[in-house]
Order: sequence, then structure tokens, then C-alpha cells
Amino acid sequence: MKHIPLALIIFRCVAAFMIFGMSYAYREAAVPLILVLMYLGLISDILDGIIARKYQIATATLRRLDSQADMIFWVSIGIATWFIYPNLILDHITEVRILLCLEVFCYVVSLLKFKRESASHAFLSKLWGLTLLAVFTSMLGFQYAGTVFYISLIIGYIAHIDRLLITLLLPQWTHDVPSSYHAYLIRKGISFKRNPYLN
Repeated sequence: MKHIPLALIIFRCVAAFMIFGMSYAYREAAVPLILVLMYLGLISDILDGIIARKYQIATATLRRLDSQADMIFWVSIGIATWFIYPNLILDHITEVRILLCLEVFCYVVSLLKFKRESASHAFLSKLWGLTLLAVFTSMLGFQYAGTVFYISLIIGYIAHIDRLLITLLLPQWTHDVPSSYHAYLIRKGISFKRNPYLN
């Protein structure tokens, strides 16, 4: 069982490159398979953390790999959407650019402070991942962004601010921090109970 989390992370990376390649080569014809891979990728993301924590193998290295795989996975789906339905992205390009800038800023701040990228796996980031699933299902499956896009966008902005606060509040690099409030507790040396299925 100890090798399953890493296998799931690798699967997500492979799926990301498959999504990128298929969207570039086959455009709209690749949409059904891309959607299947997207859902399987999200399931793998949920399971790898649960299994790693259950069997106490959630090492810093594994959690960092998980974070990088998540980023590669969702970026590949975003690029795939741009390849297939460019207007859906271009119609919201300003908002997307702001989101990408926030992502880069979070990475830069963490690298400057801790010399490594963040791997907080916070509650809001998990929630944002679920809304991304809904957004890309709508965009790829129905060629529609609409309200779900803006809901995801707002949650994405808030999740990135939370990630930034986590980085700023932590006295030293730590993975699996549920929220900026929990980062504050860690800073103050106050213990708290972690949920093995959500943290």
C-alpha cells in the first residue's frame, strides 16, 4: 500500500501530459477522454492523501510532489480548454491572468521564505479544486463558462490569499496546513487536532 500514493501522483502527471497532447492534436474530438481523465485525476488526488495519511507515509517529499502534480494537472486542463475552445478563455483572460499571477506570487513568496514551494493542501484549495472540476466540465462539456466560472474564480482568489497568509504566518516550512488560522496556531505553538481525511 505504501507505493500507491506515489503511483497515483505519477498517474496524475501522465494524465496531464496526455490531456495536453490530445487537446493539441485532436481538439474537440478529445473532449470525452479529457473529461474522463480529469475526473480520474481528481479522484487520484483525493485518494493519494487519504492513503498516505492512513499508512503514515505522508512525507514532506511526497506532499510536495502531490502539490506539483496538482499544479501541472490543472494547468494542462486549462491549456487544453484554450486549445479546444479559445474564446472561452479569451473572454475571461483578465481574470485568468490575475489568478495565474496570484499562483506565481504564492510560489515566489514561499521560495523566498523557505527555499521550497508551498504544500499546504489547505481546505480552501481543496474546495477550489472541486469548483475547477465543475468549471472545466461546463466549459469542455457544454462550451459554457457562466456563473460557475465566477464562483470558482472568487474561491480561487480567496484560496490563494489563504495560501499566501499560511506562508507568511508559518515560522518554518510545514506541509498539510488546513488554513491560515491553523498556520497562526502553529506560529503560536498551539496544538490542534487534524482530520486524517481532510488535512
